[in-house]
Amino acid sequence: MSAQVTLLGVRHHGPGSARAVAAALAALQPDAVLIEGPPEADELTGLAAEKDMVPPVALLAHVSDDPARAAFWPLAEFSPEWVALRYAADAGVPVRFIDLPAGQSLALGPRGSNPGATEEADGASEEEEEGSGVPGGTSGPAPVDPIAELAAAAGHLDPEAWWEDVIEHRAPGDDPLAPFAALAEAMSALREHHPVERRDRIREAAMRQQIRAARRAGHRTIAVVCGAWHVPALAVMPTVAHDRALLAELPKKLKTELTWVPWTHRRLSQHTGYGAGIDSPGWYHHLYTTPEQPIARWMTKVAELLRAEDHPVSSAHVIEAIRLADTLAAMRGRPLPGLTETLDAVRAVMCDGSDLALALIHDRLVVGDALGEVPDGAPAVPLQRDLTRLQRTLRLKPEATSRELVLDLRKDLDAERSRLLHRLRLLGLHWGRIVRDSVQSTGTFRETWQLAWEPEFSVRLVEAGQWGTTVQGAATGKAVADAATAELTALTELAEHCLLAALPDALPEVMRRLADRAALDTDAGHLATALPALVRTLRYGDVRATDTSALTAVALGLAERLCVALPAACTGLDADGASARRTEIDAVHQAIALLSSTAVGEQWAGTLTAIAAREPHGGPATGVPGLLRGRAVRLLLDDGRIDAAEAGRRLGLVLSVASGPLDAAGWVEGLVSGGGALLLHDPALLGLIDTWLCGVPADTFTDLLPVLRRTFSSLETGVRHTVGSRVAAGPLSTSVADSGPDIEMDAERADATTPVLALLLGVQVGIPRQLDRRAG
Repeated sequence: MSAQVTLLGVRHHGPGSARAVAAALAALQPDAVLIEGPPEADELTGLAAEKDMVPPVALLAHVSDDPARAAFWPLAEFSPEWVALRYAADAGVPVRFIDLPAGQSLALGPRGSNPGATEEADGASEEEEEGSGVPGGTSGPAPVDPIAELAAAAGHLDPEAWWEDVIEHRAPGDDPLAPFAALAEAMSALREHHPVERRDRIREAAMRQQIRAARRAGHRTIAVVCGAWHVPALAVMPTVAHDRALLAELPKKLKTELTWVPWTHRRLSQHTGYGAGIDSPGWYHHLYTTPEQPIARWMTKVAELLRAEDHPVSSAHVIEAIRLADTLAAMRGRPLPGLTETLDAVRAVMCDGSDLALALIHDRLVVGDALGEVPDGAPAVPLQRDLTRLQRTLRLKPEATSRELVLDLRKDLDAERSRLLHRLRLLGLHWGRIVRDSVQSTGTFRETWQLAWEPEFSVRLVEAGQWGTTVQGAATGKAVADAATAELTALTELAEHCLLAALPDALPEVMRRLADRAALDTDAGHLATALPALVRTLRYGDVRATDTSALTAVALGLAERLCVALPAACTGLDADGASARRTEIDAVHQAIALLSSTAVGEQWAGTLTAIAAREPHGGPATGVPGLLRGRAVRLLLDDGRIDAAEAGRRLGLVLSVASGPLDAAGWVEGLVSGGGALLLHDPALLGLIDTWLCGVPADTFTDLLPVLRRTFSSLETGVRHTVGSRVAAGPLSTSVADSGPDIEMDAERADATTPVLALLLGVQVGIPRQLDRRAG
């Protein structure tokens, strides 16, 4: 008796296809289930029956000695392949994957120029979409979009809407195999008019070999779940020699390792990278899991979400939105409301036409943040197991939804959480990202993280396994390896990361490399960038009770060398270079203030004085730009190294006719930036600037306008208004000595206030005779 092979052609990640597969398998009751996928995963199929296996999940395959070469096969609850896996597990029948082995697919190289191409009913496996390798490269005929072809033949312009109407919204009928027969006939017609890619012919040869193997194993009722595009090629078997000849062209299979990893709906929705190109996984999940009254229950979900976000939505809104969706479907000739009609109704009724509220619904419900789970029994590298253990110990559950985590480093639990997140950052796994200035705190004991788990972190963990079997060991190994080739700026950042991550075995090697690089580097820009990072590291070391004596010595040495090199490095800069150097000077100024070294502080003051005095007498290339000279004067003034009279004198010299207008405007910008209260407390400086501006020629003033606008727009709103009112009130003094006019006091008028003040203060004083007579 010959075996009965039933081909169930599907669209990957289609809820309608998933329901049809479930109905067909229940009717067929096969004794073997074959699924399009990598055969190396056969040993992992039993995990699909585990209660801790919660989709979306993905099969991960990577080359054993090159983990960066990896591929994923994502599966959601509404994927026909997942339905077939669960049926086989529940029914206790054998299940096998029948596509090309992952080791050969990865050996073949990437598929064309768009590895993340959207998956259609052509049956392209998830492995191919991830760019993991297929025969033929970019040569050969362009891939066919079967859905678009069929929709066009049916007279529909929107392929997705047509597919929803005929497949996704269709419930299984009396004959569960009828839709598969119709789809197979349509694909046969398409393949007659479109050339088949060579890579597809090779994959189909591999699938036919697996079907033959299932027959030889004695199975009599075989169900094959594959992409609908492949069904015609699997329905008619060529000779075994023909298929062997095709498979003989494959390269040698690479050694690979496979496992299950958690996946997310959001990653399924992406068309590039490791996405599957499903625009609305949350909507598809709802259609599959809610076969009864899907639109009414969807509207209820929308209402719950909007209410949680403080949008006023009542039961009447829900009822009216359902009616409008049904009406739109009828007007557009659709059997049931699709996602388009549903969102149109939601926008009109529940969102009051707001695209912002609709964007929230799209993000939370249409796409969704579902994150799958994988049981502990799934194969994993030691590093992954150590991270899982730490996540449980520290109560840091990975979640696809972004959330904020505020840590108080004075608490042991939060300190350990911080170390873990910093160690993962060193490994390139940015599960958490530091949020700067999210919490108003001047201390170094608080950290704020934004956490969001991404599925591809599984690949990063496999790659990082080369550095160690634990998170701490791998981070240490990675830091030491990076230190061997890093430049000065990168080394200072690496030292900071080692301190934050508490890597005592890596820090000495990093510090040795840092000291060597600092002694040889003569670039003032590198030194100016490195010093603030080192000082920041010292501050973090204080709260973590770490020995930072080595860091302090290196920081002091950097500061001394920078003080010597900076004046020359500020000479002859253009506008962009001067702006960048000003930012560096500000950062260095703050860093030196935190070093608490009197000697270095005095040396830095001398450096600022030298910068302020280097005027471009022989042309712009011979001196320091006005922006930097003015900034140096402002920093000296803020530190009390000079007084307002000296600052005013220097400003007067710069604004004289001997200086160019652009240089003078830059000087003013450097002086004023960072706080305009200086102009309010010293009217003489404001008067000097006002007088200079009034004397600038009209044609020159036009050139100065961008600089002036940039300067004064950086001031606080209240300061700008006060400066404007003072200038509008009349001429301002341009002399520090004349800034406060001497006015002789009127003694008689002053005496008149004494009784009132005495009354308010509750004291007895003599009453002037003028008031005494009026009282009598």
